[in-house]
Amino acid sequence: MLDTVAVVEDVPDLGLSAGEVGAVVEELGGDAFEVEFVDQGGHTYAMHTFRADQLVALHTRGEALRLRAGAA
Repeated sequence: MLDTVAVVEDVPDLGLSAGEVGAVVEELGGDAFEVEFVDQGGHTYAMHTFRADQLVALHTRGEALRLRAGAA
């Protein structure tokens, strides 16, 4: 939960571009994750369910974040 991720492909229906950064807010089972996208003011501008292969985990403080089936 709350891992920082980026989408690997455009999601035109939501206005998201590949590389857009969001946070995992819920694991939905299997390899599905609910990801929230927030602007600089803290307002949610998109929320969508992604499969793990549609996301890339980003690094923070030198430690890799990992998306795995069964854990976010």
